[in-house]
Amino acid sequence: MNMKKKFLISAATIVNEGQAFIGSVLINNGLISVVVKGVHHPDTIEGAEDAGVIDAHGKWLLPGVIDDQVHFRDPGLTHKGDLFTESRAAVAGGVTSFMEMPNTVPNTLTQELLEQKYKLAREKSLANYSFYMGASNDNLTEIVKTDPRTVCGIKVFMGASTGNMLVDNPDTLEGIFKHSPTLVAVHCEDEETIRSNTSLFREQYGENIPISAHPLIRNRQACFKSSKLAVELAQKHNTRLHILHLSTADEMVLLSNKPSNSGKRITAEVCVHHLWFSDEDYKRLGSRIKWNPAIKSASDREALLAALLDGRIDVVATDHAPHTAEEKSKSYFSCPSGGPLVQHSLVAMLEMSRDEKLSPAMVVEKMCHAPARIFGVDRRGFIRQGYHADLVLVDPESPWTVEPDNILYKCGWSPFEGQTFHSKITHTFVGGHLAWLNGGFDESHLGERLLFNR
Repeated sequence: MNMKKKFLISAATIVNEGQAFIGSVLINNGLISVVVKGVHHPDTIEGAEDAGVIDAHGKWLLPGVIDDQVHFRDPGLTHKGDLFTESRAAVAGGVTSFMEMPNTVPNTLTQELLEQKYKLAREKSLANYSFYMGASNDNLTEIVKTDPRTVCGIKVFMGASTGNMLVDNPDTLEGIFKHSPTLVAVHCEDEETIRSNTSLFREQYGENIPISAHPLIRNRQACFKSSKLAVELAQKHNTRLHILHLSTADEMVLLSNKPSNSGKRITAEVCVHHLWFSDEDYKRLGSRIKWNPAIKSASDREALLAALLDGRIDVVATDHAPHTAEEKSKSYFSCPSGGPLVQHSLVAMLEMSRDEKLSPAMVVEKMCHAPARIFGVDRRGFIRQGYHADLVLVDPESPWTVEPDNILYKCGWSPFEGQTFHSKITHTFVGGHLAWLNGGFDESHLGERLLFNR
């Protein structure tokens, strides 16, 4: 691969900040140094005389995706995935920055354990990274030590999921929402509702509950009750709240459609799988689409898309959460929830754009600009002079099919197997380094720790 530090991406269709225009971008010393409209000979662009030229005619140039919710399983669960394997898959999919969750082993519940994860990432992540500080029923003293400049947020499981970090003590929740020094990101499912529903289905099916019952056990009432509580707590304490992976039409009434740059205090995320699949797909895919919160009805899916378009939902992410194929093949209670997505999230959203469900500019807004804006990520998420050169080139007319031999996740499978996407990621730059080029990696440079302007 070309190891030059300076690149000129020439004659690309630049999709950025609501516009699409033909132009060129000069990358120098890891930063975007020039953005020009129109087609220019390299000799006419100041500073480009010794740059490696990439002819991007016919390709789209996008900011790198910032995924605000992933589980890369490092440390302690590395048979499923690790920071090296999953960041490789992310970079191949155009995800240049990620924010990773605390339900690893051990759970990230102290500042010391949090910094140990940053050390691991410095040693092996190809993408830029940040890690959430985890919350439990008894670690508020550690939470308040979190540095908002160097840590993306506090993660609160208001419903039990993989990792058993449920926070259900009312006094603890009040304390977290009142005293958190930074953004609080929440997983919202009411545990009492889930337990009651589980008991009813156990009475009917015993241990052999069908996967199709998952959205009936972890149902819309469980989601709404918990999300409503989170919103009420945030309003009470003026907490900067970010609600993760919304899955129901019901929850949309809790959200404001003010733009994400308006300073609103409560923002929301939807995941690719909740926009792509519905409960009809359990027959075909079974436990491969068993997530928490559960994938629900087609009408819920349409309501989520409508809320994404009108601004009630601000961010599209993945909740990338790999498990081995063997683990996912087990019966309902033994099969963990979650699945791998970072390699395919951008192309899946561009496929939805191709189907005219949203525009390419909206894809960029929800996957790049909005997460940068909402979290205050320093100089990333936009194609702007002086910003870090986290960039993705996409060929919008290069069909390919997801197959086992092109899946890069450590777990080796994808819920998208057999799906043909029309867009292909041809180049991914991470901090100006060409990390992915036409199916191959250059692993000579690693990503950087994200910083936040707060």
